[in-house]
Amino acid sequence: MQRNKFFIGGALILAAVVYLIASSTQASAEYFMTVDELNAEGASAINKSVRLSGAVLGDTIQYDASTLTLTFEVAHVPGDNAEIEAQGGLAVVLHQAVIDPSRSRVTVVYEGVMPDLLRNEAQAIMTGKLGDDGVFHAEELLLKCPTKYEEAVPEQAASN
Repeated sequence: MQRNKFFIGGALILAAVVYLIASSTQASAEYFMTVDELNAEGASAINKSVRLSGAVLGDTIQYDASTLTLTFEVAHVPGDNAEIEAQGGLAVVLHQAVIDPSRSRVTVVYEGVMPDLLRNEAQAIMTGKLGDDGVFHAEELLLKCPTKYEEAVPEQAASN
């Protein structure tokens, strides 16, 4: 009888832990989208928390230091790493996205300090929501700038 109580108690604790892990994972899960996918979703994407990736268009970057408001546009880049490699790597894909005027784009607004890596052809990975106005309101902004690292490699190799 005593042993059964321990098994039942242990099973209840295990079930509670599994439930807490599952519910916290679902709450924090965000769907990763490309600009094309976001635009294709249309009105159904409004106010849905998503993670979005795109190539930064350098000539669209505007920063208001008094309000810490950053505005820029991103162009569509593929979300599949195999496709990116097949097209010549991330730097090539970002460059092609920026110079192609037919690529779908979205305007991004971010409130915070302007990141140092924000420049033309950087990959922006943003978490936020699409507003009714069609503007993506980013809460988090991460940047990858592959050209910066590719240029640094030959210098490092030459200095060794």
